[in-house]
Amino acid sequence: MASSLNFDSKFESRVKSLLEAAEIPYIIPSRESIKSKYLHVPSIGLDVVRERSLFNHNFQESQDSLHSEKSKILTPYEFTEFLKEAKTNAQEVYQEITEIKNPWRAEWLDAKFEMKGEDMYVNYHAFDSNGNIVEKTEILDKETLMKNKSPGISIDSWLENPTAQGLPKKSTKDGSLYYWNPRDGKVAGFDVGGVWANLVCNWDPSVQGVDLGVRAAKQRE
Repeated sequence: MASSLNFDSKFESRVKSLLEAAEIPYIIPSRESIKSKYLHVPSIGLDVVRERSLFNHNFQESQDSLHSEKSKILTPYEFTEFLKEAKTNAQEVYQEITEIKNPWRAEWLDAKFEMKGEDMYVNYHAFDSNGNIVEKTEILDKETLMKNKSPGISIDSWLENPTAQGLPKKSTKDGSLYYWNPRDGKVAGFDVGGVWANLVCNWDPSVQGVDLGVRAAKQRE
């Protein structure tokens, strides 16, 4: 059976020659099929995979694996922009992430919270002007909603008017999306199952699960 291989165009002809010399059958996916794996989000300049990967990895393992491939986990703000783009142009992706149904689906978001003195900070990663992934630390926006809502907040209200860091504001309207506010040493994520959906900022970064994955984001080449 022919294998499906994803080639960088720079090395494609050389690899093809080697495979042919070794009489190994192969299939090179079309550029269009590769492109279809991603949803481009113009507002943040990122290509984001439509499906999660790296299941059963904790937060740091997921982060390290993506960084080695020059990709990264979506920050909460990037996640809000991705959801808005999906809601408009990829409804099946939006529904897969947000629709209350079984099985349980969950994904890490790139935000780790840390108390320094009396202030809460958030650590996350971004692409710099050279395309390198760098870590950033900011004081948590003072407008961030800092109490649990179970239920809930309106997902539309959150997406329409998040903080600059992508978290719900104190003014976010009530709704059915459960919200768990930032806690020291915890990380962010989003999950949904047959009963409710959760935006969580109090996940233990050491947690692993067969349905807990990550959504890779990369700069457009």
